Amino acid sequence: MVEQALIDLSAIQLKVASHLVREGLLKGRLIIHRLLLSEIEKEASEGDTLAIEGLEDLERTCKSYNVEITYIGEIDEKLNNKRLGLIEEAKKLRATLVTCDPITAKLAQSIDVNVIYDLPPPPFNIDVLFSEDVMSIHLKEGLPPRVKKGIPGRWKLEEISDKPMNREDLELLIAHLMKEAYTSFGVDSFLEIDKSGVKIFQLRDYRIVVTRPPFSDGFELTVVRPILKKNLRDYNLPREVIERLEAHAEGILIAGPPGMGKSTFAQALAEHYRRMNKIVKTIESPRDLNVSPEITQYSKSASKENELHDVLLLSRPDYTIFDEIRGSEDFGLFIDLRYAGIGMVGVIHATTPIDAIQRIANKVDVGILPSIIDTVIFMDKGEVAEIYTLEIVVKVPAGLKKADLARPTVIVKDFLTNEPKYELYVFGERTFIVPVTGGKEEGSHHIKQISKVLSRYIPEYELEEDEETIRIYIPDRFYRTYLKKCQNKLLKIARKLEVRLEAIPKMSE
Repeated sequence: MVEQALIDLSAIQLKVASHLVREGLLKGRLIIHRLLLSEIEKEASEGDTLAIEGLEDLERTCKSYNVEITYIGEIDEKLNNKRLGLIEEAKKLRATLVTCDPITAKLAQSIDVNVIYDLPPPPFNIDVLFSEDVMSIHLKEGLPPRVKKGIPGRWKLEEISDKPMNREDLELLIAHLMKEAYTSFGVDSFLEIDKSGVKIFQLRDYRIVVTRPPFSDGFELTVVRPILKKNLRDYNLPREVIERLEAHAEGILIAGPPGMGKSTFAQALAEHYRRMNKIVKTIESPRDLNVSPEITQYSKSASKENELHDVLLLSRPDYTIFDEIRGSEDFGLFIDLRYAGIGMVGVIHATTPIDAIQRIANKVDVGILPSIIDTVIFMDKGEVAEIYTLEIVVKVPAGLKKADLARPTVIVKDFLTNEPKYELYVFGERTFIVPVTGGKEEGSHHIKQISKVLSRYIPEYELEEDEETIRIYIPDRFYRTYLKKCQNKLLKIARKLEVRLEAIPKMSE
């Protein structure tokens, strides 16, 4: 039995202090620092009422069981570490600290403060919910718990209970997960982000993401577990693809929509390079690739500006797996490390392979693009759907006619058929991406430029391209509109493209 106890915020939120009073384990005097009142008021003003409801419950319980509650201290908003302030106050008062927070408990015990670190049973066990085919668990207050079942690209969302989750159950569940995580931090667990509205951490194979108001519109808990750990041979890739990945590919993009198995393939490729006795490292945010201990995993979110750049340049890995490339800083880091000669494998969201290429192409000169990316692997429903390679030649690009317009052109080819799919080149100050089918472009670049302007003003016309001449056949009822609104604009375009333009009225039938 405890005669004097200092209660922290977590014990109020989860109603643990109320439970201990009802069980007769807390008697005499309960102490609440006014710092907590400030925190409770702030949370309530932002729409989070869990703490204020817990305080009301504690007041009612103490009144029923004749337990005194005392409020002490001053509200000092300048206090940098309120957790440490409470621990020091408990030591000064020689009070037992009641908490549900593992960090608070460990820190208090380390300076010889008596601690009650207690949690009610969780609403359910996460391990039990993860059957063999469950990819992730999705919990949000006010909604029934749901799970994703299946494999990347082929899954379904199922409700596992009719009862909506409430905030108290969710807070209790995350408290149990954090308790387990803090017993094995640095071994089986690590914390990626811990802010007032967001917490992301890894617990064994589980990646856990927690969001609270005001960051999200309600408390949400997502637990993701990789259900597949594939070997590169499981993808049944042709031998020539394996040979390219082993001997020639140094700038690889693994592209595809979300949930299509990009990270699973990246993980398999990382392990393949490790077995080749290559030094492999990863850049992740959060770190959730399931790789061997020989592969060092770096956290992008935990690093400061230029730290990853400097560490990777100094440690000189053979390959770096970048999961996932998102913002401009990520692209800059990927490009710079590739310039330095490090083999780079980037995971990137894209709906088509050319979309992935274009995201890099917009950030470098087209002429050096194949030095940054030489291979694009597009994933669909967990399998390798397409493989593209990039090479540069000097030629007259698709869509241009005159021989003196030859320039450096990046050709994007289907690796297995060697068939050109796209050409990228610079004309004027713009970079053009032209689809190519069977060696012929899908519509001339010149025609497209003329049609883009013409279609704004004239609903009916025909275009014909012959050598260096483009002819426009315009119904006579629109010809006056052409002369007034289009002719000067199109003549300027024709001069820039170095082609001759002819506009021919066409009699209405």
